[in-house]
Amino acid sequence: MKLKQRVVLLCAVLLLLGLAKIFMLDGSEDTAASRKDLRAFRKMEAGLTLSRAARLTHTLQSPWEIASQWVGPREVYPEETPELAAVLMALGSARMERADVGYKGTQLKALLLLDGGQKVVFKPKRYNRDHVVDGEPYAGYDRHNAEVAAFHLDRILGFRRAPLVVGRFVNLRAEMKPVATDQLLSTFLTQGNNTCFYGKCYYCRESEPACAVGELMEGSVTLWLPDVWPLQKHRHPWGRTYREGKLARWEYDDSYCEAVKKMPPYDAGPRLLDVIDTAIFDYLIGNADRHHYESFQDDGGASMLILLDNAKSFGNAALDERSILAPLYQCCMVRVSTWNRLNLLRSGALSAAMRQALTFDPIQPVLAEPHLAALDRRLAGVLATVTQCSESQGADNTLIEDRINLPHP
Repeated sequence: MKLKQRVVLLCAVLLLLGLAKIFMLDGSEDTAASRKDLRAFRKMEAGLTLSRAARLTHTLQSPWEIASQWVGPREVYPEETPELAAVLMALGSARMERADVGYKGTQLKALLLLDGGQKVVFKPKRYNRDHVVDGEPYAGYDRHNAEVAAFHLDRILGFRRAPLVVGRFVNLRAEMKPVATDQLLSTFLTQGNNTCFYGKCYYCRESEPACAVGELMEGSVTLWLPDVWPLQKHRHPWGRTYREGKLARWEYDDSYCEAVKKMPPYDAGPRLLDVIDTAIFDYLIGNADRHHYESFQDDGGASMLILLDNAKSFGNAALDERSILAPLYQCCMVRVSTWNRLNLLRSGALSAAMRQALTFDPIQPVLAEPHLAALDRRLAGVLATVTQCSESQGADNTLIEDRINLPHP
């Protein structure tokens, strides 16, 4: 082959490669990976609508045993979960055996033991759906409905890293007080005709209780992860200082990601990409309060970053706190599978999927319309950020193929 022909052929190959990357950034590339991601998306769509009439009739296992068997190093529940609706219904209706003050933390919660010995966390309603939390993006009380919405967003994004959550109405007089510990009972009080409690936590005050409507309290119930999967707590590398006038390094150093990449467990394995996935997740829900995170213990860095404690979300639909995306725009990298899923959720598909998923929940409507619209708007911002990264860093450096499927033990 003559030199001129070789040059022409090389230019053609380079052009095709460039076009392939453009198609990838359009979310329309046709590769084995993209076809796999599209099949996974269609499965998610098919399983999005859950039935409130679902019951476990084909097995002698309890719903807690089934959910426990789902957990693995890289997922809290598998891609296909025909029993999910039945497990969530059990979570929202099982009899309480014990109620105690919440485990450590800054926000009000109760630790419940359900029929069969299953531990769950109950977070009470604090705000009406249309309430706007002003101030800092991490301000205000926990939002119980945010936990419910975040779980279903986790399903839609295909992360499967959030514990199961469902909304629940609790009759405090009939269900909780008869099985409450003395410590929890001592925090009950009455305001007008409403029964209230303030629990025990860093910010819990008798002057700021959570109150039922009469005896009926709305809240969220989060399934406790199995004890055979002990958790390890980590300081988030992009955590805030929470001190006025004092910035964290990432807030003034644009090259901060390069330093993070040299620190374990971010120097190898999936953890850094998990942090970036989580930043996208948190930006969509408006959660600027992930100062720590949990993984499973003794994982060698392979465990997923578990999406726990999402209640400081959906506080202000008009606020798009871009600093939450710092791991994405400072590292300029994202999983191909995440990018493909986000592209499939463009043009209103994300809010439509959320509406469909949330109609199942007993406390629906879970989110006010402005929060659903905010999801679509923020998604557009994420896609624009990735595109900008690709233009400045190159698609090969921005879109990372990283698919980890660790077997269950």
